[in-house]
Amino acid sequence: MTVRPRRSVLYMPGSNARALEKAASLPADVLILDLEDAVAPEAKELARTQVCAAVRDRRFGKREVVIRINGLDTPWGHDDIDQAAKAGPDAILVPKVNDAADVAHAHQHAADAPASCALWLMMETPRAIFNALEIAGAGGRLTCLVMGTNDLVKELRAQHTPNREALLVSLNMSVMAARAHGLGVIDGVFNEIADTTGFEAVCRQGRAMGFDGKTLIHPSQVEICNRVFAPGLEEVIRARAILAAFEKPENKGKGAIALDGRMVELLHAEIAQQTVALADAIAALTPG
Repeated sequence: MTVRPRRSVLYMPGSNARALEKAASLPADVLILDLEDAVAPEAKELARTQVCAAVRDRRFGKREVVIRINGLDTPWGHDDIDQAAKAGPDAILVPKVNDAADVAHAHQHAADAPASCALWLMMETPRAIFNALEIAGAGGRLTCLVMGTNDLVKELRAQHTPNREALLVSLNMSVMAARAHGLGVIDGVFNEIADTTGFEAVCRQGRAMGFDGKTLIHPSQVEICNRVFAPGLEEVIRARAILAAFEKPENKGKGAIALDGRMVELLHAEIAQQTVALADAIAALTPG
């Protein structure tokens, strides 16, 4: 089983050369080099040039590198996706997608990208949420959905609350759509950088809901995010024990077995396999 950790997905402003340089040393699993929200209109072209150069130079080591373009209905979107495709990041993140037609439009403009370049999509409008299953099933290069929770709250005329009541339906629908089509799915950002207690709480909520990880707005959030979205030591030990038990000759072909006084089924073995694969992939990313 091949797994790529996406616990911490850090936005980095594409117009800030120092931030791009610093990104190479940060322990985030994924870097999103941003041409959209973090960049003022007068800096859009500079950001595009800097980000594409950094991606072409392969400056970021083992991390997964994603370029978030401006919306395809903006003055910069088409040039962004064309240049990003030529730079060849691991993925191109497209904002403000509303339906399968928008996904097809993005695929058309990403046609010149290397085969290894995936398409990620922002889920940040009410229309996108209602069309989540259609969007997730668009196929092609699509591998991941990313929640744009700030935009969703704005579009809903809702409020940010500690338990995210206004967003729960949107979050759940997006996770279900992603899993129905075998996609990754990443939770939205947490705005209060200094509130580490609140941040850890929403990380735990996101993991419990099924998200692979969380988008971040500041490097200080990476450590907590990596810890919460990683399987714990006891969880990994238990998973390895389950796999080892099912490998025993006397258990071959069984749908359920007894292990340490508990009934364990094949579905638990499948979960255990995912847990071990994620733990191994995280270890491969960790220096030393």
